[in-house]
Amino acid sequence: MAEAVTDDGFVVFDRVQKSYDGETLVVKDLNLSIAKGEFLTMLGPSGSGKTTCLMMLAGFETATHGDIRLGGQPINNIPPHKRGIGMVFQNYALFPHMTIAENLAFPLEVRKMGKSEREAKIKRALDMVEMGSFGGRRPSQLSGGQQQRVALARALVFEPELVLMDEPLGALDKQLREKMQFEITDLAHNLGITTVYVTHDQTEALTMSDNVAVFDDGRIQQLAPPDLLYEKPENSFVAQFIGENNTLEGVVTEISGDTCLVRLDDGEELDATPINVSKVGERTKVSIRPERVEYNKERLQEGAHTLKAEVLEFIYMGDIFRTRLRVAGNDEFIIKTRNAPDVERLKPGQQIEIGWLPQDCRALDA
Repeated sequence: MAEAVTDDGFVVFDRVQKSYDGETLVVKDLNLSIAKGEFLTMLGPSGSGKTTCLMMLAGFETATHGDIRLGGQPINNIPPHKRGIGMVFQNYALFPHMTIAENLAFPLEVRKMGKSEREAKIKRALDMVEMGSFGGRRPSQLSGGQQQRVALARALVFEPELVLMDEPLGALDKQLREKMQFEITDLAHNLGITTVYVTHDQTEALTMSDNVAVFDDGRIQQLAPPDLLYEKPENSFVAQFIGENNTLEGVVTEISGDTCLVRLDDGEELDATPINVSKVGERTKVSIRPERVEYNKERLQEGAHTLKAEVLEFIYMGDIFRTRLRVAGNDEFIIKTRNAPDVERLKPGQQIEIGWLPQDCRALDA
């Protein structure tokens, strides 16, 4: 869970709540501190509260309770246009009747900048997104990817210290989306901009962020760098939401230090790392990532726990093989193996033995 915030963050949410009807809280007691220059992604399913948090930071929504601070100053009562925040939306929000250069000039004119300074900033911003020769065109003459680059340039043109992005790549095709992910991340880090990015795409969150805040039910379920989030989820929701995950259900029968014994519902027993289970008799969901499961006995490390499995389906995916197994009564147990010359292609009906290390197997809340 999110810790109580410190005052040294560049962006601080301090006990923030939001309700639209005075009864139901869509954001519940949010505490979050974002460092200067950090790329933070708010990730979660629809209705989890992530976009509401972004809109409160932008000034388009007002917090029902608590403070939002930017650079140490409370901003709850400051209107959006005076917060000095760049904003990029999924639908680009470009003015169709203006040229690209005029679109970029708009936020500069609002700030009463002179013509020569405006022109220099517009050129710099368009060059940053490789759109330097497009200043005279209108949005309708550009592709979706080009329009998104222009929207990004417009958010950066007045050199804000903070940029907010609300699902900005959602409308792009897969290849272009992946290319833009790297470009946005590089730009943000090279310019030293603090970025708050909202998405429900977990791959996007893992590849772009310094830290990811996983939202569910109006709360941050876990805040961590991408590798920790994926490899060390703190609860069942995060384990299921981030990446692919196998779960086996059972009861904790023994806890000893950093290991516990779990009796699965089919009677099998296995060792696991207790994360948020604390007593014998407690039900648990045991979590194992597909790539941590091994079926080649020569590759099984000492101390690995093994279970019998039946191959139900083999799927060739190019760079990896994805195999669905029946394990301890679960017909949706997935393993992933790299497509290498020495890797056996399993066949439906085959009986195999699989194994993993206890530290890769996490006993989480049921």
